[in-house]
Amino acid sequence: MKIGVVGAGGWGTALARLLVENGHEVVIWAHEKETAVHINQSHCNPRFLPGVILPPALKAGTDPAEVGKDKELLVFAVPSQWLRAVARRFQPFLSFRILVVNAGKGIEVETLKCLSEVLTEELAIPQAQIVTLSGPNHSEEVGKRFPTATVVASSDLQSAETAQDVFISSYFRVYTNPDRLGVELGGALKNIFALAAGICEGLGYEDNTRAGLVTRGLAEMRRLGEAMGALPMTFSGLSGLGDLFATAAGRHSRNAWAGREIGSGKKVRDVLASTPLVVEGVPTTKAAYRLGVKLGVELPIINKMYKVLFAGLAPQTAVKELMTRDRTHELERLD
Repeated sequence: MKIGVVGAGGWGTALARLLVENGHEVVIWAHEKETAVHINQSHCNPRFLPGVILPPALKAGTDPAEVGKDKELLVFAVPSQWLRAVARRFQPFLSFRILVVNAGKGIEVETLKCLSEVLTEELAIPQAQIVTLSGPNHSEEVGKRFPTATVVASSDLQSAETAQDVFISSYFRVYTNPDRLGVELGGALKNIFALAAGICEGLGYEDNTRAGLVTRGLAEMRRLGEAMGALPMTFSGLSGLGDLFATAAGRHSRNAWAGREIGSGKKVRDVLASTPLVVEGVPTTKAAYRLGVKLGVELPIINKMYKVLFAGLAPQTAVKELMTRDRTHELERLD
């Protein structure tokens, strides 16, 4: 296939390399000119995927026309809050039968829409199919060809299976799921609880605290997802439990890292300013908090995270308030 990859961060670069290795003709779009130069001339991306050698067949550019025109499949691996503006730049160059893969993870704060909805609005191609790819996929590990599992989601099985065939490899196992909404929500919401897990570690808490946090976090993911129309079982899969585990406990997680910094006493704004990477859990916390209020869903951890990140609540106080809430049942539906 002729494929364009939009976004030359770590994840977009790792996917582009995988697609070239699978025999596809790939051009990747970089926002930074120096990143494109590195990929084309040195066959590496030292800023976003250091230590990984890229195939010479992978080409990079900064012109949306070069990356989008005449492509059969287009992958968007763009930070959530930038996706709408970036997609708008590519819209004029796309084929009306193109298959679009959303590989980003987040919720647009202003509209509270998932990323596939943003792409549907901005690309405005009636016959285009939009598939979401998500799961426990650290780009650093995909770059090292470590065994990895992921899921591609679409209500259109043919589109999901086409994407499955395009991405699957000896080290990248791809499953399909018809619940695109649930898969996107799992990939987005887990970043909130990875941030929270990092905060707990920064406060000096250990395994018991983090295990309780991620378990109850999974319950909140399922509760909000169900209220929005997602399938509850999706959150027990790769884009829910799997991604939550990898992001809350993984050594490569930028969200867990940011949480550790915040838990150790640093200001949120200083932590975000100290890295060129996007900490998706921060805007996603704001979006999830607003969704919970809008839908009337009880989200205790998300609500406390919102107050820590945006209202100055001390992390220690947030933990105390969560631990002293009124007693309740673990199972939410008792016969």
